[in-house]
Amino acid sequence: MSAHTTGGNAAAGPAAGRPDDPIVLAFSGGLDTSFCIPWLTETYGRPVVTATVNTGGIDADAAQQLERHALALGARHHVLVEARDEFFDQVLKYLIMGNVRRGQLYPLCVGSERGVQARHLAQLAAKLGANTVAHGCTAAGNDQVRFEIILKALAPQLEVLAPVRDHSWARADQVAYLNERGLPVPGKGSAYSINRGLWGVTIGGTETLDSRDSIPESAWVLSAGAFDAPREPRDVEIGFERGVPVSLDGEKLAPVALIERLEEVGKAYAIGRGIHVGDTILGTKGRVAFEAPSAEILIASHRELEKLTLTALQMRVKEQLSQTYGDLVHEGKQLDPVGRDIEALLESSQARVTGTVRCRLRPGSLFVAGVTSPHSLMAASRGKYGESAGEWTSADAVGFSRILALPGMLHTRAGG
Repeated sequence: MSAHTTGGNAAAGPAAGRPDDPIVLAFSGGLDTSFCIPWLTETYGRPVVTATVNTGGIDADAAQQLERHALALGARHHVLVEARDEFFDQVLKYLIMGNVRRGQLYPLCVGSERGVQARHLAQLAAKLGANTVAHGCTAAGNDQVRFEIILKALAPQLEVLAPVRDHSWARADQVAYLNERGLPVPGKGSAYSINRGLWGVTIGGTETLDSRDSIPESAWVLSAGAFDAPREPRDVEIGFERGVPVSLDGEKLAPVALIERLEEVGKAYAIGRGIHVGDTILGTKGRVAFEAPSAEILIASHRELEKLTLTALQMRVKEQLSQTYGDLVHEGKQLDPVGRDIEALLESSQARVTGTVRCRLRPGSLFVAGVTSPHSLMAASRGKYGESAGEWTSADAVGFSRILALPGMLHTRAGG
């Protein structure tokens, strides 16, 4: 570890400030952010205030454990910010409306939280009068870019520290650093990098460093062992109003409560497991395992409801803009004004996306069994697909086919 800066009071240079000026650290409780607390304290001789923004996955016990862990590592104090409703209203609602998946697979489980988290980090720094914030991101991931783009946009005066990235601390060296000082090391800290939020869990480890193998069964966070014993199928019914999920099995629920309850149901069937290979913001290929039961069920259900209630052109235009919106969220650029423009279109498109979707869950399998809506375009027609004409006659059908065939006929004729 001699290659790293391991201690000393930095009286000048980056993060220089009065000894009482706190450094506000975005704290997840994982290895990287756990390491940052003593390293920042030793290196800069300034107190560290840890901030955890709850965008999901943190119950009362977990919140207490995070605070105890932060204080045991030397934080002056710990702040928990409740932001689940805000996360849904500002981000997840639009990811559902847009049926957003990266690479047609990954529902942006955790990276989508960073904008909300960065905003609260900046707000807390302003409240405490702090001029420095810090995060535990590495040089190889997407989160470093997301945090810093958003922080620069919201509070360009803040100095941003990233000890793990800027001083090339490997995970094994971080564990050794904490052990040498008798400080607690997070569980599984050296084996897997785990991020958990309202929209799912991501898991990174040795197996995801290349594209060959899956992670072991024991490494899944929500659904480990879900295939060990036979499990009877389960039917669930999701109600939507204007594109927003509002009920589960007939019970009205606020969106956050619905997502959390649906995760409990879906994880028992290992719904939403996947391993995603995609393009990082840096331009390389990256791979991550994820579990997103609620995202999988809600996006699949919403997509089928839209097919029943939107026109073909609505679907086509919305799909194009939804992909762009997903890119903005993935890259930490959702503060760009075009994000508000896309959100306005998504909201408008959902005016008739109201109805009920029935799904059947089996281990590893989600099946959308049926969809109903008071705005069904299918029910609005007097015709029955493949069976009988409705608002048109058989003669109309012959003429329609003849007109549609004209471009091909003319092309053939012109070719001689």
